[in-house]
Amino acid sequence: MNRYPWWKYTVLAFALLIGLLYTLPNLYGEAPAVQVSSAKATLKLDAGLVARIEKTLTAASLQADFVQFEGNSVKARFRNTDDQIKAKDAIAKSLNPDAADPAYIVALNLLSRSPAWLARLHALPMYLGLDLRGGVHFLMQVDMKAALTKKAESAAGDVRTMLRDKNIRHTGINRDGNLVVVRFREQTVLVQAQKLLADQLADMEWTGTADGAEFRLTGALKTTSARAVQDAAIKQNITTLHNRVNELGVAEPVIQQQGSDRVVVQLPGVQDTAKAKDIIGRTATLEVRLVNTSAEALEALRGGGPVPFGSEKYLEKDGAPIIVFRQVILTGENLTDAQPGFDNQEAAVHLTLDAKGARIFRDVTRENINKRMAILLFEKGKGEVVTAPVIRSEIGGGRVQISGRMTTSEAADTALLLRAGSLAAPMEIIEERTIGPTLGADNIAKGFASVGYGFAAIATFMCLYYLLFGVFSTLALAVNLLLLVSVLSMLQATLTLPGIAAIALTLGMAIDSNVLINERVREELRGGSSPQAAINAGYERAFATILDSNITTLIAGLALLAFGSGFVRGFAVVHCLGIMTSMFSSVMFSRGLVNLWYGGQKRLKSVSIGQVWRPAGSPPPGVDLAVDEPVAKT
Repeated sequence: MNRYPWWKYTVLAFALLIGLLYTLPNLYGEAPAVQVSSAKATLKLDAGLVARIEKTLTAASLQADFVQFEGNSVKARFRNTDDQIKAKDAIAKSLNPDAADPAYIVALNLLSRSPAWLARLHALPMYLGLDLRGGVHFLMQVDMKAALTKKAESAAGDVRTMLRDKNIRHTGINRDGNLVVVRFREQTVLVQAQKLLADQLADMEWTGTADGAEFRLTGALKTTSARAVQDAAIKQNITTLHNRVNELGVAEPVIQQQGSDRVVVQLPGVQDTAKAKDIIGRTATLEVRLVNTSAEALEALRGGGPVPFGSEKYLEKDGAPIIVFRQVILTGENLTDAQPGFDNQEAAVHLTLDAKGARIFRDVTRENINKRMAILLFEKGKGEVVTAPVIRSEIGGGRVQISGRMTTSEAADTALLLRAGSLAAPMEIIEERTIGPTLGADNIAKGFASVGYGFAAIATFMCLYYLLFGVFSTLALAVNLLLLVSVLSMLQATLTLPGIAAIALTLGMAIDSNVLINERVREELRGGSSPQAAINAGYERAFATILDSNITTLIAGLALLAFGSGFVRGFAVVHCLGIMTSMFSSVMFSRGLVNLWYGGQKRLKSVSIGQVWRPAGSPPPGVDLAVDEPVAKT
């Protein structure tokens, strides 16, 4: 009746082992480290940088715990902060000989002290949020008017190109705020233009009116289109911000939309506010220029002469110099999309231009076949060549393809640079806060103290009130806490103060299930059931109540998860996970302990579950009342 099969104990042991394994990294703490990442959009790191950094550390007589290439950066962990600071200076001096034009960002960071064998098992600690680790918080306002104005300017250029291609005469095109106004002398021409523009520019609504002796056609963005432009602008800005904060070495940055036109940026562990503002607030622009292949330019490349007048010298991705004309053919404003793809089984980048850009690109490519065209990305006033393909033929229709000497990953990186290299709309920092590491450490101490004291108080009450069954309940509660922390670690969740509050709440809610079970067992004992029967009935009959209460609580948690944001969402994640782990520990694990202790005793006379109050005259446990049955008379 009260015995588990061997496979159930195997499941419990396996769950306990996994919980210990993935909770363990959180106990080691963090060690000082140095992180090296790329400072230039066109410079991509590889594993070869590890050997270069190790050589630099050896020359500086510094010993690192390890140096490893991870994602888009190289990280080196040290035993103390003195070695960390010395290593940062040595690495920065070695990798950035020109301090005015750094190729790498060398930043201080913190890494887990957990051993390498745990990392190989992907057993990693939870990230700490801004309120626990310290860092900077920015609230940024996106200029939505600028995004709509940019769209209106692009539409005005498209209208001019379409009317010229169809030979529809007009007396002028101008922009009035976010409206595009086209003037005509004849109403029949206006009707013809209105049909064309309504078909080609479906995201705008065109209205024709009389204006004295002339006729005016006014185009305005539809409400749904304007909202789509604003949504696309804020999403592109968030993508660009994600790309930029990676350079700061932030373990788990929080970049999310707040409201319709604001973005929250939280950078845990970053204390240099000025550096953070410099990186996330910088602008990047894209330019397309022709490559100068004249004799003077070739001589300048060989070092035998100056750069020709009207040209500039830049570097390609492989470090080779290239000379391009100063005249800008296209800018990033003419680029509407960039996606990686293939051309004859070779990696390529597919670009989409607006109407103005398509017309310019068609004319330029027709006149410069077999010449090179350079695409440059400018950041902080310094430009680098992303790619410089050869023009093979005239390219029209607004769709451009860049291919040749590119891998699949390089094509994806190039498309990302071209697509999200700049902000879609200007942003302004309207609020900033800095949380020091001391305050974060104080929050951690108080949060863990609250969980610890709460657990101790619950354990004391349960052990005093329910005796041995209280001990079983306390052990199940400890397993619940262990499993919850391990699941959060496996998910690489970010722990915040609301998350710690959710853990404390989970402990209180989880013990409710064991209280229900224990009281149900007591009730069965009061009713005269034998101890073994009372244990079985207590768990079986309490399960339905426990399931119902946890489902209703889970529904509330899922509502917080679906409709909440920020700290509320973090609370909801821990809350929902805690409900699921408590169902496992409070029912299955606690019963496993009870079965292990009492299940093998065939003639069990009593259980240690505290005082069982019985009504006066009720029989002791295990004694059945004899009831006389009436005898039928014949």
